[in-house]
Amino acid sequence: GFPGLAKTLLVNSLSCVLGLKFNRIQCTPDLMPSDITGTYIIDEQEGSKSFRFVHGPVFTNMLLADEINRATPKTQSALLEAMQERQVTSGGKTYPLEKPFMVLATQNPIEMEGTYPLPEAQVDRFLLKILVDYPTPEEEEEIVEMYAKAEPPSSCLTPLWSGGGEVDSRTSLIAMKNLMAIQKLTRLMPISQDIRKHALNIVFNTRPKSGGSAAEHLDYGASPRASIGLVLAAKANALISGRNYVSKKDVEEMAYPVLRHRLILSFESERKGLTTDDVIQEILGEV
Repeated sequence: GFPGLAKTLLVNSLSCVLGLKFNRIQCTPDLMPSDITGTYIIDEQEGSKSFRFVHGPVFTNMLLADEINRATPKTQSALLEAMQERQVTSGGKTYPLEKPFMVLATQNPIEMEGTYPLPEAQVDRFLLKILVDYPTPEEEEEIVEMYAKAEPPSSCLTPLWSGGGEVDSRTSLIAMKNLMAIQKLTRLMPISQDIRKHALNIVFNTRPKSGGSAAEHLDYGASPRASIGLVLAAKANALISGRNYVSKKDVEEMAYPVLRHRLILSFESERKGLTTDDVIQEILGEV
């Protein structure tokens, strides 16, 4: 979404209600990979010198990469291992990340000045892409009324953090152990073979060699990681809806956020003004 649409505020608020340790990276063109993962420093003790690894901001529960496409592709790639293997390797040593661990990123439209495209390998590691649009006139009036007061609302982070990234558990809405239990419960959600096959067919039809008409609009389709993500997202959607089973509607609702960032449109499709959401809609009509 465009700047000023509360993308960062949304992520901050999410970390508040979940009661997770939270770090933020403000991405800029001069940001280095070591600014994310950490670096070795010389540690002097009692006349001897040794190297000590100082953890970077990636060692947390929730990491916000703010305006991620303002960092160079080299720096963006520093998150690849952390997002897939949940670990960081530096100096020949591997350091596991905390559980739970999640990366949330905001980005501005690629057409804006000072932005870089995200590497395909990194884009594929994001489970969902959420589009943030402008508010309605009524919503914007409410926002202005809220923030134009003598004392605008303070950040929800103010009462939550006790300093040093520690969480005040009295103000969070859910305990970390309960959050991890919900994550496990989501994976245990039953899904029928027919519904799972439907999800796989949707992903398969994004690939140019699938033979479907929608795939003709694409240079690259979604990977098997998208199939896994679509099934898991459908399970989560069913759980949020208060059901203990996954329906076809869950799969089709989650197809848009799971697939829209993984599909690469052909030049001809871009010239015609098509979007990945248009292609997904066509695929859903075929399967």
